[in-house]
Amino acid sequence: MITLDMIRKPVTAELEAFDEFVDRQFTAEGELLSDMLRYALSSRGKGIRPLLVLLSAAMNSPVTGAAGGRRVHLAAMLVEMVHVASLIHDDVIDEADTRRGKPSANARWQSHKAVILGDFILARNMNIGLASGQYDLVTHVCGSMAALCEGEVLQSDCAEKRTMTRQAYLDIIYKKTACLIGISASAGAMAVGAPREKVALMRRFGEAVGMAFQIQDDILDYTHTAHTGKPANNDLREGKITLPLLAVLDKVGSERRAELLGRLACCHDDERSVEYLQQIVENEGGLAFAAEVMRSYVTRAVEMLAEYEPSDYRTALANLCTYISERDR
Repeated sequence: MITLDMIRKPVTAELEAFDEFVDRQFTAEGELLSDMLRYALSSRGKGIRPLLVLLSAAMNSPVTGAAGGRRVHLAAMLVEMVHVASLIHDDVIDEADTRRGKPSANARWQSHKAVILGDFILARNMNIGLASGQYDLVTHVCGSMAALCEGEVLQSDCAEKRTMTRQAYLDIIYKKTACLIGISASAGAMAVGAPREKVALMRRFGEAVGMAFQIQDDILDYTHTAHTGKPANNDLREGKITLPLLAVLDKVGSERRAELLGRLACCHDDERSVEYLQQIVENEGGLAFAAEVMRSYVTRAVEMLAEYEPSDYRTALANLCTYISERDR
């Protein structure tokens, strides 16, 4: 069984130095904002994105030890804080009360304060990046912020109109998840001066990892035993059509599709509809289909690593792919 501790092992010291770097950089004036900031930074989760930055930097570094430098820490900070801020804003939009098993920022301090906290983290992040003079890294990461917003609007529009298609779903998860994970992997390579083709390769690798990561998240949402920090079937309650349900909708007739979508519209207030759709998705092959698609992205990501010589860092990245496909099962 592959664990995150096993994956982190080759860059344990670098990760500790990165956490110290973030703690030094992210401070705020005023007791309330300081408390909110500490709370948000203490709930950062698994740290997949900075881990990707550091492993990619180490694997692409021409000299030993370059992956522990300030430029790499800056790259990891830029992507991680964009992610942290996006989660705070997502919880406000979704009216979510919990995040990773703890009260969300909006549940603790009300939505308007949570929005300000997310904005502060984004503003502080960009200010630190620009002040560092590492404009290539800042520019590289900034594009993902627009993609996150585009993905959120597209997801909201598809949910309201019940018009989700396979292509729209893939576009949404690319923009909301895979884009930033791809940026994480490529930023690590860029931070240590890797050639342009290797930076591009690591971006494609990270994007494949990100697609698999989000599809697995969507599968786990239908799994009562998953340890996701959110209630099971949360996507159904929010009216979201993800790949497991979409796989069922795509193979039924128009009358059956309309009936299932009608059930989905009731999920916010009706637990019977939630349980009904959960069982339909499981029994009619939606989870199995989504898992097959997820594994295809994992396979694609692992194949890209063949471009690199064997090393502890390459092994860790391959193990990360396996971990994503097997996590919380």
